[in-house]
Amino acid sequence: MINGLTQTPKTLPPKYFYDDRGSLLFEKICELPEYYVTRTEAKILQDYASEIANLTGYCELVELGSGSSTKTRILLDAYQELGHPLHYLPIDISGGILEESAYNLLKDYPKLNIHGIVSTYETALKHLNPSPLPARMIGFIGSSLGNLKPEECHVFFSHIVEALQPGDYFLLGVDLHKSKSILEPAYDDSQGVTAAFNLNMLRHLNHLFEGNFNLEQFEHLAFYNQTEHQIEMHLKSLRSQTVELKKLNLAIEFTQGETIHTEISRKFELEKIQAELEDLGLVSIKNWTDENQWFGLILCQLQTV
Repeated sequence: MINGLTQTPKTLPPKYFYDDRGSLLFEKICELPEYYVTRTEAKILQDYASEIANLTGYCELVELGSGSSTKTRILLDAYQELGHPLHYLPIDISGGILEESAYNLLKDYPKLNIHGIVSTYETALKHLNPSPLPARMIGFIGSSLGNLKPEECHVFFSHIVEALQPGDYFLLGVDLHKSKSILEPAYDDSQGVTAAFNLNMLRHLNHLFEGNFNLEQFEHLAFYNQTEHQIEMHLKSLRSQTVELKKLNLAIEFTQGETIHTEISRKFELEKIQAELEDLGLVSIKNWTDENQWFGLILCQLQTV
């Protein structure tokens, strides 16, 4: 993080979005009319969750970036309808939302075996216990894969492979290419929720490192980079200023108009991402898209050696 804030251009890793307030703001983003991602993927899951459950059979569900686990309920319902035992390991960096969602799930699924893990993806994947069920499925739904650069994607997929046994499954959600007119409003909504989410990163840094970021001196900036096929989110300094993070003994100089690059959201082609997964031994069993082909869901299985 220090390197990111002292280099040009400045950057911050997306993990700093997700304190408890940031997680709640993201849940609000998912409900926005402009944010097509959540409702589109939820519709795919509603249409095909039973097929997914039939393809995998009994399996422990591990979810990365579980949040409120709203869409996960669709999968849990499908496994429950088939009479499968429900074992769920939600992983999230926000302990507050993880605890709340686990409590709500247990009210609605009394027989659910749930074990929440407050952690980053990498750390959690390295320390997963063996599955008590015949198979495991790691779910990375939503569009979070798009936050990773190509080289980071490859490393992430390698961690997935290491956490699975041959015959286990990986369920991946990917946001697909579409027009700029659809993409940009999804990341710069009319109610300003995404702007508040982006700016909350500075509040989070203030809390963690005794900082003095003045949120009123920064503004949210989001646009679609057509060359790289990715949304880019930035925080733009409205004036020349110096910000201090006392716990890090760090002073950061900003010129007027200078930005901090906080997030990318890459958009994918199904065929290319499936080929990358297959190179690592994650063979696609089936994929599903919505009628507009805005979003894709891929079910892979780690091939036996």
